[in-house]
Amino acid sequence: MPSEVQEELAGLQDALLHTDTVDQFLHELAVLAARTVSEGGGMSCGMALRRRGRPASATACSDPLASQADRAQYQADDGPALDALRHARPVHVLDTASTSGWPGFCREAAALGIRSCYAVPLVQDGEPIGAVMLYARRAGAFGPEAAVRAAEFARHAAGALALSLRISTCEDQNDQLRSSIVSRAVIDQALGVIMARERCPQDKAFAMLRSVSQNRNVKVRDLAARIVTQVSGEPPKPTAPFEDG
Repeated sequence: MPSEVQEELAGLQDALLHTDTVDQFLHELAVLAARTVSEGGGMSCGMALRRRGRPASATACSDPLASQADRAQYQADDGPALDALRHARPVHVLDTASTSGWPGFCREAAALGIRSCYAVPLVQDGEPIGAVMLYARRAGAFGPEAAVRAAEFARHAAGALALSLRISTCEDQNDQLRSSIVSRAVIDQALGVIMARERCPQDKAFAMLRSVSQNRNVKVRDLAARIVTQVSGEPPKPTAPFEDG
């Protein structure tokens, strides 16, 4: 395995291990892409990400220049990165001063000092999940070698991004499940209080709790927490299984 590929994979692994959110990971991808494709430095990079089937602007850029250039695309809802993402194909802008495509974006890019661009999609399981948008200050900066490096980087980065998105989804689902179980525990405690006070079965206690919740326009979980607090003198806390350690 060539040393540059090993370094690239090591960089992707490091980014996965040392970032806590997808946005942080995208930022690390942008920095790594700019460094990997340019070899000598001097390039900027922005990331486009498809969320729920639609591309959305992201703050994941290697530097302020890329951020400004990306903003020009998202404001117009058109540009090389979005085209690469929508059609799953690389897009090359040889010179922003003379390219006829995306005139609004090219004018903005040229005004920022960007003369050439290269966008490459991140494809996983046949579907584009993101795109790498590279910017350079000189025309014709993306020759055949740079295009090959960008394609190789995109191939590895697509899998890493898919894994990051999957981890994020699992964490969100775990948080929702944890919150749901904690809410259920608080409601059960409140039901116990009502059952003791009213000397009634659980189904009747829950009906009473729900009725008061609707009449006062207060969530059942919040009402249950008030009841537990009134009885115990302190807000309900997660039980031992939900504590870290």
